[in-house]
Amino acid sequence: MKIVYSVCCGVDVHKRIIVATLALTDTNNITHYITESFSPINADLYRFRTWLLEHRCFNICMESTGKYWIPIPVFNILEETGIKVLLTHPKSVRAIKGKKTDKKDSKWISDLFKHLFAVLGLSQTNASR
Repeated sequence: MKIVYSVCCGVDVHKRIIVATLALTDTNNITHYITESFSPINADLYRFRTWLLEHRCFNICMESTGKYWIPIPVFNILEETGIKVLLTHPKSVRAIKGKKTDKKDSKWISDLFKHLFAVLGLSQTNASR
């Protein structure tokens, strides 16, 4: 399968935690994953942004489960540095059956997104907020 984003991030958002997995694909098409957790408070969102920029990640895909992604100023904090945030519908990123964890979900989202499979949902822009 064609890899559209060699560096991207899948994000699973909850009330008290944001779980993000970077998918870093090398020239041999081997993907390495780095997972980190953040809280939804502003100071930690700035740490999230720094983490993304340190890995040269400018494309993230966020699952829109529940309402927890709405009040988070993550869009403004990330977009002001050129990071593109795409919001996708949970049905577009439904994981395989089995024991689900936030870490597995964010990795699954990053895997789908690197091939652009996850972008069947919504794109969040300043104009649509």
